[in-house]
Amino acid sequence: MDQADLEALERATIEAVAPPEVLEIGGWLVGLDKGTIGRAKSAVPLRHDLGFEALDEIEAAYRQRGLKPAFRVADGPGLEAVRVELDRRGYPMAQPTIFETGLVRDLATFSEGSAAILDRPSAAWAAVFLGEGFDPADGAHRVAALSRSPDAVYGAAGEGDEVGAVGVMTFGYGWAGIHGMRTSPAHRGKGFASSILATLGRMAQARGVERVFLQVEEANPARSIYHRAGFSAAWRYHYWR
Repeated sequence: MDQADLEALERATIEAVAPPEVLEIGGWLVGLDKGTIGRAKSAVPLRHDLGFEALDEIEAAYRQRGLKPAFRVADGPGLEAVRVELDRRGYPMAQPTIFETGLVRDLATFSEGSAAILDRPSAAWAAVFLGEGFDPADGAHRVAALSRSPDAVYGAAGEGDEVGAVGVMTFGYGWAGIHGMRTSPAHRGKGFASSILATLGRMAQARGVERVFLQVEEANPARSIYHRAGFSAAWRYHYWR
Protein backbone atom coordinates (compact mmCIF):
# COMPACT_ATOMS: atom_id res chain seq x y z
CA MET A 1 0.00 0.00 0.00
CA ASP A 2 1.70 3.22 -1.10
CA GLN A 3 1.31 6.65 0.48
CA ALA A 4 -1.12 7.91 -2.17
CA ASP A 5 -3.45 4.96 -1.56
CA LEU A 6 -3.27 5.35 2.22
CA GLU A 7 -4.29 8.99 2.02
CA ALA A 8 -7.02 8.30 -0.53
CA LEU A 9 -8.50 5.54 1.63
CA GLU A 10 -8.61 7.68 4.77
CA ARG A 11 -10.18 10.58 2.89
CA ALA A 12 -12.74 8.27 1.33
CA THR A 13 -13.49 6.74 4.72
CA ILE A 14 -14.31 9.99 6.45
CA GLU A 15 -16.22 11.36 3.45
CA ALA A 16 -18.45 8.28 3.55
CA VAL A 17 -19.58 8.90 7.14
CA ALA A 18 -19.87 12.66 6.51
CA PRO A 19 -19.13 14.33 9.86
CA PRO A 20 -20.46 17.90 9.98
CA GLU A 21 -16.94 19.30 10.33
CA VAL A 22 -13.54 17.97 9.24
CA LEU A 23 -10.18 19.65 9.89
CA GLU A 24 -6.68 18.90 8.64
CA ILE A 25 -4.08 19.40 11.35
CA GLY A 26 -0.43 18.49 10.94
CA GLY A 27 -1.01 15.58 8.59
CA TRP A 28 -4.10 14.31 10.43
CA LEU A 29 -7.69 14.25 9.23
CA VAL A 30 -9.88 15.24 12.18
CA GLY A 31 -13.56 14.26 12.16
CA LEU A 32 -15.74 16.32 14.49
CA ASP A 33 -19.12 14.80 15.22
CA LYS A 34 -21.42 14.27 18.21
CA GLY A 35 -22.80 10.96 16.94
CA THR A 36 -21.90 7.36 17.67
CA ILE A 37 -19.81 6.45 14.61
CA GLY A 38 -16.17 6.15 15.66
CA ARG A 39 -14.78 6.94 12.21
CA ALA A 40 -16.75 10.20 12.11
CA LYS A 41 -15.52 11.49 15.47
CA SER A 42 -11.85 10.54 15.58
CA ALA A 43 -8.58 11.86 14.19
CA VAL A 44 -6.63 9.66 11.78
CA PRO A 45 -3.13 10.16 10.36
CA LEU A 46 -2.92 10.50 6.59
CA ARG A 47 0.46 8.76 6.69
CA HIS A 48 1.66 5.74 8.63
CA ASP A 49 4.93 7.43 9.55
CA LEU A 50 3.89 10.53 11.52
CA GLY A 51 5.02 11.76 14.90
CA PHE A 52 2.86 13.11 17.73
CA GLU A 53 3.58 16.82 17.31
CA ALA A 54 0.00 17.65 16.29
CA LEU A 55 -1.72 15.96 19.24
CA ASP A 56 -2.02 19.11 21.37
CA GLU A 57 -3.72 21.04 18.58
CA ILE A 58 -6.04 18.13 17.78
CA GLU A 59 -7.06 17.75 21.42
CA ALA A 60 -7.76 21.48 21.60
CA ALA A 61 -9.96 21.34 18.49
CA TYR A 62 -12.16 18.67 20.10
CA ARG A 63 -12.36 20.40 23.47
CA GLN A 64 -13.19 23.79 21.94
CA ARG A 65 -16.31 22.13 20.49
CA GLY A 66 -17.27 20.29 23.66
CA LEU A 67 -16.17 16.94 22.23
CA LYS A 68 -13.93 14.26 23.70
CA PRO A 69 -10.68 13.76 21.76
CA ALA A 70 -10.36 10.41 20.00
CA PHE A 71 -7.79 8.92 17.65
CA ARG A 72 -7.81 6.07 15.14
CA VAL A 73 -4.25 4.80 14.75
CA ALA A 74 -2.83 1.93 12.71
CA ASP A 75 -0.66 -0.65 14.46
CA GLY A 76 2.40 -0.35 12.19
CA PRO A 77 5.92 0.63 13.33
CA GLY A 78 5.78 4.09 11.72
CA LEU A 79 3.17 5.25 14.26
CA GLU A 80 4.80 3.74 17.34
CA ALA A 81 5.72 7.15 18.74
CA VAL A 82 2.09 8.27 18.44
CA ARG A 83 0.82 5.21 20.28
CA VAL A 84 3.39 5.59 23.05
CA GLU A 85 2.43 9.24 23.51
CA LEU A 86 -1.31 8.49 23.56
CA ASP A 87 -0.69 5.84 26.20
CA ARG A 88 1.36 8.34 28.22
CA ARG A 89 -1.53 10.80 28.04
CA GLY A 90 -3.94 8.23 29.45
CA TYR A 91 -5.81 7.12 26.34
CA PRO A 92 -6.78 3.45 26.51
CA MET A 93 -6.53 1.39 23.33
CA ALA A 94 -9.71 -0.42 22.26
CA GLN A 95 -11.84 -1.84 19.44
CA PRO A 96 -9.29 -3.53 17.14
CA THR A 97 -10.54 -3.09 13.58
CA ILE A 98 -9.26 -4.43 10.27
CA PHE A 99 -9.01 -2.21 7.22
CA GLU A 100 -9.58 -4.55 4.28
CA THR A 101 -9.24 -4.03 0.54
CA GLY A 102 -10.22 -6.07 -2.50
CA LEU A 103 -10.87 -6.02 -6.22
CA VAL A 104 -14.24 -5.01 -7.58
CA ARG A 105 -14.15 -7.84 -10.14
CA ASP A 106 -13.98 -10.41 -7.32
CA LEU A 107 -16.79 -8.74 -5.40
CA ALA A 108 -19.02 -8.55 -8.47
CA THR A 109 -18.77 -12.32 -9.07
CA PHE A 110 -18.94 -13.36 -5.42
CA SER A 111 -22.63 -14.29 -5.63
CA GLU A 112 -25.18 -14.75 -8.38
CA GLY A 113 -27.84 -13.22 -6.15
CA SER A 114 -29.22 -9.76 -6.77
CA ALA A 115 -30.41 -6.95 -4.55
CA ALA A 116 -32.38 -3.77 -5.05
CA ILE A 117 -30.34 -0.59 -5.49
CA LEU A 118 -31.72 2.69 -4.15
CA ASP A 119 -30.51 6.20 -4.85
CA ARG A 120 -31.65 7.27 -1.39
CA PRO A 121 -32.44 5.30 1.78
CA SER A 122 -36.10 4.36 2.06
CA ALA A 123 -38.04 3.99 5.30
CA ALA A 124 -37.86 0.20 4.96
CA TRP A 125 -34.10 0.39 4.40
CA ALA A 126 -33.59 2.56 7.49
CA ALA A 127 -35.86 0.31 9.57
CA VAL A 128 -33.25 -2.48 9.49
CA PHE A 129 -30.84 -0.25 11.44
CA LEU A 130 -33.55 0.62 13.95
CA GLY A 131 -35.04 -2.84 14.44
CA GLU A 132 -34.49 -5.82 16.70
CA GLY A 133 -30.88 -6.72 17.38
CA PHE A 134 -29.43 -3.23 16.92
CA ASP A 135 -29.00 -0.17 19.13
CA PRO A 136 -31.66 2.24 17.78
CA ALA A 137 -29.72 5.38 18.78
CA ASP A 138 -26.61 4.15 17.01
CA GLY A 139 -28.73 3.04 14.07
CA ALA A 140 -30.30 6.47 13.72
CA HIS A 141 -26.87 8.12 13.68
CA ARG A 142 -25.66 5.69 11.01
CA VAL A 143 -28.69 6.20 8.80
CA ALA A 144 -28.27 9.98 9.04
CA ALA A 145 -24.53 9.88 8.33
CA LEU A 146 -24.73 7.45 5.44
CA SER A 147 -27.60 9.45 3.97
CA ARG A 148 -25.25 12.44 3.83
CA SER A 149 -22.55 10.60 1.88
CA PRO A 150 -21.91 12.71 -1.22
CA ASP A 151 -21.80 9.81 -3.72
CA ALA A 152 -23.48 6.62 -2.53
CA VAL A 153 -25.90 3.88 -3.52
CA TYR A 154 -27.93 1.78 -1.10
CA GLY A 155 -28.49 -1.96 -1.38
CA ALA A 156 -31.50 -3.82 0.03
CA ALA A 157 -32.51 -7.48 -0.01
CA GLY A 158 -35.35 -9.43 1.56
CA GLU A 159 -38.48 -11.47 1.02
CA GLY A 160 -41.55 -9.97 -0.61
CA ASP A 161 -41.96 -6.39 0.54
CA GLU A 162 -39.88 -6.94 3.69
CA VAL A 163 -36.29 -5.66 3.71
CA GLY A 164 -34.11 -8.03 5.70
CA ALA A 165 -30.61 -6.79 4.90
CA VAL A 166 -29.02 -3.54 3.78
CA GLY A 167 -25.67 -2.10 2.79
CA VAL A 168 -24.09 0.99 1.28
CA MET A 169 -21.44 1.61 -1.36
CA THR A 170 -19.73 4.98 -1.53
CA PHE A 171 -17.44 6.30 -4.25
CA GLY A 172 -14.53 8.67 -3.88
CA TYR A 173 -10.80 9.15 -4.39
CA GLY A 174 -10.64 6.29 -6.89
CA TRP A 175 -12.13 3.72 -4.51
CA ALA A 176 -15.49 2.14 -3.78
CA GLY A 177 -16.28 1.62 -0.10
CA ILE A 178 -18.61 -0.84 1.63
CA HIS A 179 -20.38 0.49 4.73
CA GLY A 180 -23.41 -0.16 6.90
CA MET A 181 -23.86 -3.87 6.20
CA ARG A 182 -26.73 -5.00 8.43
CA THR A 183 -28.95 -8.10 8.41
CA SER A 184 -31.96 -8.44 10.70
CA PRO A 185 -31.62 -11.42 13.06
CA ALA A 186 -34.68 -13.12 11.54
CA HIS A 187 -33.11 -13.02 8.07
CA ARG A 188 -29.57 -14.18 8.78
CA GLY A 189 -28.23 -17.17 6.90
CA LYS A 190 -30.37 -16.55 3.80
CA GLY A 191 -27.62 -15.12 1.60
CA PHE A 192 -28.98 -11.58 1.58
CA ALA A 193 -25.67 -9.99 2.58
CA SER A 194 -23.84 -11.87 -0.17
CA SER A 195 -26.40 -10.71 -2.73
CA ILE A 196 -26.00 -7.10 -1.62
CA LEU A 197 -22.20 -7.27 -1.75
CA ALA A 198 -22.19 -8.75 -5.25
CA THR A 199 -24.80 -6.31 -6.55
CA LEU A 200 -22.86 -3.37 -5.17
CA GLY A 201 -19.75 -4.83 -6.77
CA ARG A 202 -21.48 -4.86 -10.13
CA MET A 203 -22.49 -1.23 -9.60
CA ALA A 204 -18.85 -0.31 -9.01
CA GLN A 205 -17.81 -2.33 -12.04
CA ALA A 206 -20.29 -0.43 -14.20
CA ARG A 207 -18.69 2.82 -13.04
CA GLY A 208 -15.22 1.59 -13.97
CA VAL A 209 -13.98 1.48 -10.36
CA GLU A 210 -11.50 -1.34 -9.79
CA ARG A 211 -10.75 -1.32 -6.06
CA VAL A 212 -12.96 -1.56 -2.99
CA PHE A 213 -12.45 -1.27 0.77
CA LEU A 214 -14.27 -1.85 4.02
CA GLN A 215 -13.58 -1.78 7.74
CA VAL A 216 -14.70 -4.48 10.14
CA GLU A 217 -14.05 -5.14 13.81
CA GLU A 218 -11.52 -7.92 14.25
CA ALA A 219 -13.89 -10.19 16.17
CA ASN A 220 -16.84 -9.76 13.79
CA PRO A 221 -17.82 -13.13 12.24
CA ALA A 222 -18.78 -11.29 9.04
CA ARG A 223 -15.08 -11.24 8.21
CA SER A 224 -15.46 -14.76 6.83
CA ILE A 225 -17.99 -13.50 4.25
CA TYR A 226 -15.72 -10.65 3.28
CA HIS A 227 -12.80 -13.06 2.91
CA ARG A 228 -14.82 -15.19 0.51
CA ALA A 229 -15.71 -12.04 -1.42
CA GLY A 230 -12.01 -11.40 -2.02
CA PHE A 231 -11.14 -8.94 0.73
CA SER A 232 -7.87 -9.19 2.62
CA ALA A 233 -6.37 -7.22 5.51
CA ALA A 234 -4.39 -4.12 4.62
CA TRP A 235 -3.73 -3.03 8.22
CA ARG A 236 -5.22 -3.14 11.69
CA TYR A 237 -6.03 -0.10 13.82
CA HIS A 238 -7.30 0.68 17.30
CA TYR A 239 -9.31 3.54 18.71
CA TRP A 240 -7.70 5.59 21.48
CA ARG A 241 -10.35 7.49 23.42
